[in-house]
Amino acid sequence: MLRRLFLTLILTSSGLVAAAPITIGESFTVESITLKETRRINVYAPNNYDKAKGARLPVLLMLDGGIGEDFLHIAGLLQVSVDNGSMRPFLLVGVENTERRRDLTGPTNNEQDKKAAPRVGGSAAFREFLSKELMPQVHQRFRTSNESAIIGESLAGLFVLETLLLAPEMFDTYIAFDPSLWWNDAHLLEQAKPLLQARPGLKKTLFIATGNSVEMAANALSLMKTIGAGAAPGIKMHYEPMPLETHQTIYHPAALKAIRILFKPAL
Repeated sequence: MLRRLFLTLILTSSGLVAAAPITIGESFTVESITLKETRRINVYAPNNYDKAKGARLPVLLMLDGGIGEDFLHIAGLLQVSVDNGSMRPFLLVGVENTERRRDLTGPTNNEQDKKAAPRVGGSAAFREFLSKELMPQVHQRFRTSNESAIIGESLAGLFVLETLLLAPEMFDTYIAFDPSLWWNDAHLLEQAKPLLQARPGLKKTLFIATGNSVEMAANALSLMKTIGAGAAPGIKMHYEPMPLETHQTIYHPAALKAIRILFKPAL
């Protein structure tokens, strides 16, 4: 089922109060066989999408994509950036969470990690949902091109990087902010070199930004060094240190930097 996403505008005139919806996008649900649950998907298309009937847009898949999560502020960034000409038009597809720590984490042997939520370690199933159930529906419902990107912060950033290493064919561009590479005693960092070397000729784009956490910055730089040392010379990398940002503030300013660098219009 498709529905319009809207905010409510309150107008006051001569003591009268009226409410009018402000449409910002659409949502639909996916009955997931893999996850055995219903997932809500929120979609924002650029202002000229309906007018350009023949246009096909690349997809920017965002994790933590609920209305009460990060969808609205990223949709706002895209709206402003596309309209002012600093970004190519993208279709924004936000995936709302149900069990965030289950979906965004891989298996762990760390006992403290296991206490983070009732269920953890479900990233493989979540990735299968995205690949085999969600993305085919997105391509069916909307006019999309073959280009795609994924964006996430914290545990969602961990999932982005895990996907780059385990299933790089899923997306062209991978964007991670303050990724939680400490998960499972940073085992993903240990896996990075052999996983990348097993895929010679891999050509992808990677953007990582970190805030003022020394540990997160060190882990991100470690991954970048592994890639830059020849494990995957075909990956275009950009690292953005943002020491004035905290883990709680990094998403919005880092996303603006990322889309301006990665998705700037062709000259």
